[in-house]
Amino acid sequence: MSANTPEGSAHALHGRVAVITGGSRGIGLGIATAYRAAGAHVVIAARKAAGLAEAREELLRVKSDGDLHTVVANAGEPEQAEACVDETMARFGRVDILVNNAATNPYHGDLLDLDLPRAEKTVRVNQYGMIAWTRYAWRAWMAEHGGAVVNIASVGGLIVDPHIGYYNATKAAMLHMTRQLAYELGPRVRVNAIAPGLIKTELARAVWEVREPLLTAKLPLRRLGTVEDVAHAALFLASDASSWMTGQTLVLDGGATALPIGVDE
Repeated sequence: MSANTPEGSAHALHGRVAVITGGSRGIGLGIATAYRAAGAHVVIAARKAAGLAEAREELLRVKSDGDLHTVVANAGEPEQAEACVDETMARFGRVDILVNNAATNPYHGDLLDLDLPRAEKTVRVNQYGMIAWTRYAWRAWMAEHGGAVVNIASVGGLIVDPHIGYYNATKAAMLHMTRQLAYELGPRVRVNAIAPGLIKTELARAVWEVREPLLTAKLPLRRLGTVEDVAHAALFLASDASSWMTGQTLVLDGGATALPIGVDE
């Protein structure tokens, strides 16, 4: 991802500390890049040390006044979430921004064929993980000093899909919990979400690469989303530019959910 950020945002997060789960690749890495370029101290958490090391090298190439730290942590393990927040507090003394980006999708298929172990894993990371990380950030810093939580959901939480219905259900729950937490944590903490459509990440390459012309032909904006698109939205939601916004979801889908039903043209 390019280190470019929207005009006027170069110092939007100067001095603030941001923790980003699933920050070693894709959307999470893109958000980390944008936050560093905006002057934040960035902590990225992910399951694999090797991936974090590669991400660190990439992020260090971004011109920034902020520091950078990496933590090995599984988003679905609450004790690891607590340890990451504790490590962040020990290093920086604050947690101003939390980005709940990490997610998992171990099952593709009909809901009635879903087995319990994969259902539990999906909920543990996508739903409960969001609650756990927010809890520890709240208790460590935000309850007293305020902050912003940005939840990376999915446009799938708003639609029906023939293959990833259960994953989408957890993302729909994430959107509701965003509203619930906005109510519970206000006025000190703002909680908002982003619901991306299909984004051109390496992880999703098998989905979009061969079918890109077909996928974009009907979209009002005639292109798929990029990591930068999501990162810029996440920068807005973490900054003072969105200071009177909470409990909301930004849908970034190129207009997919604005299409009329039953029109083939």
